[in-house]
Amino acid sequence: MKLWAGRFQKETDTLVNDFNSSISFDARLYQQDIAGSVAHARMLGKCGIIEAHEAETIVNGLKTILADIEAGQVQFSLDNEDIHMNIEAELTQRVGEAGKRLHTARSRNDQVAVDTRLYVKEEIPTIIAQVLSLEEVLVQKAKANLDTVMPGYTHMQRAQPTTFAHYMMAYANMFKRDVTRLEDCLERLDECPLGAGALATSTYPVDRFETAAALGFKQPTDNSMDSVSDRDYAIELLSALSIMMMHLSRFSEEIILWCSWEFKYVDLDDAYSTGSSIMPQKKNPDVAELVRGKTGRVYGSLITLLTVMKSLPLAYNKDMQEDKEAIFDAIDTVELCLPVFAAMVDTLTVRPRDMARAAAGGFINATDCADYLVKKGLPFREAYMIVGRLVNLCIKTGDTLDTLTLRDFRAISGLFDTDVYQALALKTCVNGRKVYGGPARESVEKQITLIEEFVEARR
Repeated sequence: MKLWAGRFQKETDTLVNDFNSSISFDARLYQQDIAGSVAHARMLGKCGIIEAHEAETIVNGLKTILADIEAGQVQFSLDNEDIHMNIEAELTQRVGEAGKRLHTARSRNDQVAVDTRLYVKEEIPTIIAQVLSLEEVLVQKAKANLDTVMPGYTHMQRAQPTTFAHYMMAYANMFKRDVTRLEDCLERLDECPLGAGALATSTYPVDRFETAAALGFKQPTDNSMDSVSDRDYAIELLSALSIMMMHLSRFSEEIILWCSWEFKYVDLDDAYSTGSSIMPQKKNPDVAELVRGKTGRVYGSLITLLTVMKSLPLAYNKDMQEDKEAIFDAIDTVELCLPVFAAMVDTLTVRPRDMARAAAGGFINATDCADYLVKKGLPFREAYMIVGRLVNLCIKTGDTLDTLTLRDFRAISGLFDTDVYQALALKTCVNGRKVYGGPARESVEKQITLIEEFVEARR
């Protein structure tokens, strides 16, 4: 008989039983559910709501159940629907009447709310640690490539010269924001819903501050209806994870392009590539492609939960059972992607010569040529037009700006002199951009230091 079966005159239909059950996926919350039950039982005993010896019997019973679950000696049942009722039924079977007192002043509504919050609260630091490890990889790649000049792009067209180190720091800053978003989410969810009951607390003198402290929460939630109906923290987490996966996907796209023969800026390590079943020459960037593909799964989890919640009246509704699979899948996906992605980046080989060759084409020093004229006193718009004419000349002759003769330069503007060649050298173009945040070596070194300090503060 189900624990809630008192007013029902029929057994639940088998189809409904299977449809209603969540134990197939919420079984992973067993640790959190037992932790919440232990805190609740101890509070009941301390407040005199149940006898102290009953509370102790419940706590001891729950601890043995936890040990047996982890030893694989407990079988969960669909008939008990979810992890909460499975554990309560197991407890009652083991300790008798005392087990029936555990659910005093509690509802599955606040029980699942505290379990899910505990789970998310425990997983966020794991994800943050993985992101910080990726940051460390990016820092090392940047340090090794401070002078590795490559093209920077806009509209996927070569635009201005930068360095591979500057590129790595761009992604490092994206992942830095991801960490702070997760930290913000962790800060906001650090409130305990236990004791909110079904929606209106209880007539028993429960101490919600006691259970909040016992479970490591900063404080109890302020409103009991909001406590059991709130999934903002989960939506916020999925939003943060979606943004993070978007960053990983963008980076994956770059790597997929860079390791192609059309670019050949990097080589992926054989351990993080795959081959073709028919084409023996192929070396495929499957890790990057899978990360790019799995981004859609995390987006889907976010959209799922937003859609589930969009029309729900207060307080709890069964629709909210759909939150857990979305949360679990997104967390699992991110925690699967981050370590393998970091290892892929860590082991890839940078090809400075190919990057330099690409940087030499595409007139990416054209802006620097215009700036050269501006420093000679010409207004920028006039300088822009002159350099445009020079580029047009190069296209016709097959030259680049730095292979034009001085006569070619002076035929268009008498302001050009022999120092133009130094001004157009790619390393000059890069290292002249010493503005805060720019690609000059000293600027990137500052960016690296900031990321290192950010990581170190969280280790």
